[in-house]
Amino acid sequence: MKLGLFNMPLHPPGRLHADTYDEDLELMARADDLGYSEAWIGEHFTTEWENMPAPDLFIARALGVTRNLVMGTGVSLLAFHDPIMIAHRMAMLDHLARGRFFFGIGSGGVPTDSEMFGMNRESGQQRDRMREAANVILKMWTSEDPKGFTHQGEYYTVSVPESRPEMGLAYHMRPYQKPHPPIAVAGSSPSSPTLEVAGEMGWWPMSTLFLHTSHLPRHWDAYSKGAQSAGRKVSRNQWRIAREVYVGETTEQAVADVMNGPPARTFDKYFIPLLGQGQRGLDGIKTDPNLPNSALTPEYMLDNFWIVGDPDECARQIRELHGETGGFGTLLMLCHDWGQDRAKGLRSLELLATETLPQLADLISDD
Repeated sequence: MKLGLFNMPLHPPGRLHADTYDEDLELMARADDLGYSEAWIGEHFTTEWENMPAPDLFIARALGVTRNLVMGTGVSLLAFHDPIMIAHRMAMLDHLARGRFFFGIGSGGVPTDSEMFGMNRESGQQRDRMREAANVILKMWTSEDPKGFTHQGEYYTVSVPESRPEMGLAYHMRPYQKPHPPIAVAGSSPSSPTLEVAGEMGWWPMSTLFLHTSHLPRHWDAYSKGAQSAGRKVSRNQWRIAREVYVGETTEQAVADVMNGPPARTFDKYFIPLLGQGQRGLDGIKTDPNLPNSALTPEYMLDNFWIVGDPDECARQIRELHGETGGFGTLLMLCHDWGQDRAKGLRSLELLATETLPQLADLISDD
C-alpha cells in the first residue's frame, strides 16, 4: 500500500492566498522527502476554504520543489472548461512533469460553482458535459490522422484542422506519457454511477473522504461492473481512498489535537454546511440512514470515520479499512491548514510515513 496526499486545499477564509500557496508548496516538498508517492490538488472557483481555481498552475510550480512526487489534478472540473484548452494545458503540464502527472477529472459538486457557470447540477448536465469533454480530450491526445477530425456533440463542437507541413502548422500538443497520463475519477455518492463509467473507460477509481467504510465496497463493485461491460481487467492497486488521518505521539494527544484543531473546525464550519445543502449530501457519512443530521458531529466522525491515534493505533485502523474494503492501492491523507500549529501537521505527516506505513508492508492489493 502507498501513501498520498489529498490537498483540496483547506484554508480558513480570510487568509492571504499567497501565504497559503507557499505553505502548500512546503507541504509538497516535505511529503516528497518522506517518500509519499503522489498528491492530488483540488479545483474550485467559489469556495473560500478551497482557494485554488487552477491546480495545474500550482502543480507546475510544485514540480520545482519536488523530485519524485507524482501530482494530479484532484480534480479538473471538465464541465466548466473548454476541452480544447484543457487538452493543450494538461499535455504541456505532462511534458513539464516528464510524466510525474496524473489527470483527475470530475463534474463539480459545489452549487455556487455551478451557478457561476450557468449550469443546473440536478439535471445531470455537468456529468454529461464531463464525459463528452473527456472523450474530446482523449481523441485529441491519441488521434494521429494528419487530416484532423471534427467532433459535433451535444455540448461541444471541435475541429482539429488538417496538418499543413509545408507551413509548419499542425496540432502537435500530445502528452509526454503514451498514450496519455493516467486518468482518475472521484466517486462521492454511495452507489457512484461515475465509477461505473470510470471502469468502462479504463480510468482509475478514487473514493472521497465523505463515504463511510460500509459504502466503499459498492464503489469497487460499480467500478468492476463498468470494466466488465467493456471487457477491461481491473486492479485494486489502482483504487485510491481518501481519509482524514492524523498521527500523534500518543493516541490521547492525537485525539486532543484533532478535536481542538483543524479537522474538527473544518468539519463543523465548512463540510457540514456545504454537504448539508444537498438533499442527500450527508448520507454518505451516516452509519444508519435514519441518523439525524444533528448527530453528525466531530465526536461522531472520530468514533466512526477518522483515523486518529499513535502510530500503532493508526496502523490498526488502516489495516481494518483495508480489510473491510477488500483492499486498495493508495491511501490519500487529507491536508489541513494548521496555522500556528503547523509543526503538528508536519509531524503527523512524518509519523504516518516513518512509523505507521512500515507496519502495513504486507498489505499488497491483488490484481
